[in-house]
Amino acid sequence: MSRVALPRESRDTLFLLAVLAWTLLPQCTQVPLWCAVLAYAALGWRAWLAWSGRALPSRHLMLLALAGASAGTLISHQSLLGPSAGVTLLVVLSALKTLELRARRDATVVFYLGFFLVLANFLHAQSLVMALAMGLSVWLLLAALVLAHLPDRLQTPPPLRQALALSARLLLTGLPLVVALFLLFPRVAPLWSMPGPGTARTGLSDHLSLGDVAELAQDDTVALRLQFDGPAPAPSQLYFRGPVLSEPEGSGWQRRRRFLPEAEPTVPAAPARTLRYEMTVEPLGLSTLPLLENARTGPTLPDAGPEHRWRHEPEGAWTSDQPLTERLRVQATAVLDTPVHDAATPPAEPVRADDPRWQPYLALPGGQHPRTLAWADEHGASTGAALGDSARRAQWLLDHIRQRPFVYTLAPGLSGPDPVDSFWLDQRAGFCEHYASAVVVVLRRWGVPARIVTGYLGGQVNPLNGVLEVRQRDAHAWVEYWQGGRGWVRLDPTGAVAPERVQRGERLATPRGLVGQTLVDLDPRLLAQARALWGAAEHQWNQWVLGYSTHRQQDLLRALGWDSVDSRALGQSLAGAFAAAVGIGAIWVALRTRRLQQDPWLRGHERLRQALRRRGYAVPDHLAPAGLLAHLATLTTADLTELRRPLELLSQWRYADAAHGQDPQRPLWRSALRAARHLPRRQGTQQARALGWRRDRR
Repeated sequence: MSRVALPRESRDTLFLLAVLAWTLLPQCTQVPLWCAVLAYAALGWRAWLAWSGRALPSRHLMLLALAGASAGTLISHQSLLGPSAGVTLLVVLSALKTLELRARRDATVVFYLGFFLVLANFLHAQSLVMALAMGLSVWLLLAALVLAHLPDRLQTPPPLRQALALSARLLLTGLPLVVALFLLFPRVAPLWSMPGPGTARTGLSDHLSLGDVAELAQDDTVALRLQFDGPAPAPSQLYFRGPVLSEPEGSGWQRRRRFLPEAEPTVPAAPARTLRYEMTVEPLGLSTLPLLENARTGPTLPDAGPEHRWRHEPEGAWTSDQPLTERLRVQATAVLDTPVHDAATPPAEPVRADDPRWQPYLALPGGQHPRTLAWADEHGASTGAALGDSARRAQWLLDHIRQRPFVYTLAPGLSGPDPVDSFWLDQRAGFCEHYASAVVVVLRRWGVPARIVTGYLGGQVNPLNGVLEVRQRDAHAWVEYWQGGRGWVRLDPTGAVAPERVQRGERLATPRGLVGQTLVDLDPRLLAQARALWGAAEHQWNQWVLGYSTHRQQDLLRALGWDSVDSRALGQSLAGAFAAAVGIGAIWVALRTRRLQQDPWLRGHERLRQALRRRGYAVPDHLAPAGLLAHLATLTTADLTELRRPLELLSQWRYADAAHGQDPQRPLWRSALRAARHLPRRQGTQQARALGWRRDRR
């Protein structure tokens, strides 16, 4: 089967279309479906036109497509302005622009639209995966730009590998300047970000609503990374306290908004165990900082700007005035194996239903969970505990869960009109939120103050760097009840039905993808090793690149000798770095120009052109030997055989891929000069000399 050689224009167009298709890929899940379909349909149509050599569509059709894209954007986003609408228009118009790719000017526009698409992809994610993918896009776009400006060699199009190699050298040349700008340019917050589509996945929230989700998908993205000063605690001690949900909201729960005035919490004189650690928190979108229990003293937040004012709420959570929209580095201390002491209520104070301090933790939603409340009234006396013995009542509930056929699952299915009644008395299958919600309802019915605490539980230690990785799928919910003489005590009903989840930190298995299943089939350890390697690389990316905040920049500049770091010092540093880069570039250009001027081949070619101009032949400067012969053939009918022979040999010597051990330039140029001097003199000598004069002036 013979191989079909495409024309250079078709080949270069197909290469550019492939690069654009790769760059547009991350936007497929962010833009409306019609936009992604239209963009790839336009790219596919343009590729078919380039392959078949057919004509481009008419301008009337392009105007119709533009109007349709604008109308679709207006319908999808209710506006043509704003970040979401702007990205949608950028995606679809970049693809449509390829359908009018006729001249180099159009290609230049497409190149720069591709670079804008690279920037738009970082508005959705700044992960290591996105950085590697867009780094490849930048390299390929630059290669396409270089390819469009490379001349043919002996009527042969330049190979792709030449453009790829040249663009790689250009990127490496500009890398030091990029690093200098990254280190010295003032850190600024993102100008705007793109909200992702809402889905029901594991993670933290300020609200808890049961019965709305039939199956909870496990989000495997990293939420926290921790490094301990010493060995990591057992998985059963890794409770990260997030939002505390104590206020009924329909069939669910929400954060308590109002608190009575209270004094500062007291810290036990001899804590059971104190643990220091450093934690990197991903942008969770919440105002609660999930610290290890129990963080009695305020955390150190070296990367937090003045917009964050942290406070310790009476319910034990650390919150900020602003949500966590950026990655944050935290240094904190945890006190393990101790109850939570409320500042407003001494541990020894008895529970009174008429006390306003207890009413929020005894309140039940009106008209909700009638069957569960009736069950609690029926079994209240069978617990064998006095009215104030909250510990025995809590233990009775755990024993009841163990003895009954309860199941821990992320796919409980849709419940009835009352999700707590359906779970507790009918289905007996659910995830941690079902157990925590039902237990709180029963405890409150028995007069025991209780609340739901959400956060994270467990995690896995990366064996390569010893960093504990806590993922969104480790999100958890548990119960806290009041025990006289101790304070708020943790009660995790999930441990009664799934002890492996609490004691060993095991997660429910999720279906593997094709790559993951292939690695497991080859060697079960390959998948774990690949995940560990990727997790370590991603952690370093987050620490060194995404975690390079204003505070770290100031620390670096102080280490370099700046005692007082301000915008003026940064401006001077940037100006110095830019001036140094310009100076180095100017020196490099001057050296390269001098080397080219000293090239014997170029000197011989210049002497030949001057000789031809003296004979009256106006020869442009840009012509190679082959083009020079073709041009002379249009100016004279004289025999050019004596000139053609040395010029063809010089072209082969200059542009051939094979190396030559002998330098034949001088004798060949002398032969070419002798042949040029024997050409008949042509009218228009003054015009030829003027052409040479204009070249010298340039």
